[in-house]
Amino acid sequence: MKTVLNCLVGCALIWVCGCATAPERDEGKAVLNAEVKEAIAAFKAKDPDIERFFRDSEGYAVLPKVGKGAFIVGGAWGQGEVYRKGELIGYTSLSQATIGASLGGESFREIIFFRTHADLQVFMTGEFAFSAQATAVALDAGAAAKADYRDGMAIFVIADKGLMIDASIGGQKFKFLPK
Repeated sequence: MKTVLNCLVGCALIWVCGCATAPERDEGKAVLNAEVKEAIAAFKAKDPDIERFFRDSEGYAVLPKVGKGAFIVGGAWGQGEVYRKGELIGYTSLSQATIGASLGGESFREIIFFRTHADLQVFMTGEFAFSAQATAVALDAGAAAKADYRDGMAIFVIADKGLMIDASIGGQKFKFLPK
């Protein structure tokens, strides 16, 4: 049993970590940019109070499609764009590996706001990870008005579809590639 579990964890890590940070072709970049713009519009439509984070933050990362799936061992992956003061500065990829009581699949959108230049720079080092304790706010009307930065970041998610039972341990890892 232990061998099977180690094999599953290894396969999940290879699958999650082996993905590209940025689309390789201009067409892929254009598609990603359109998805990012649509995701930003969806966040603003869901809760107009999120506008203050776009206005006041040093920068933000937008991941328009993050897919997550698990059967005991799980993983998630997504690509996105990174902005400083509203200007595209690069691309990011999210990977996540988890282990625990998990079953199902879901997709969601995620935005990470960085309060200061230093907070954004830490993200841009290229190898950035959240601990399992990082807190994301599920965006509903009025949620952004009550939300604030934690450790220099404010994280918002919108669930798109799927159903997942999740009591696992893991963290999100990000890679950054300059434009």
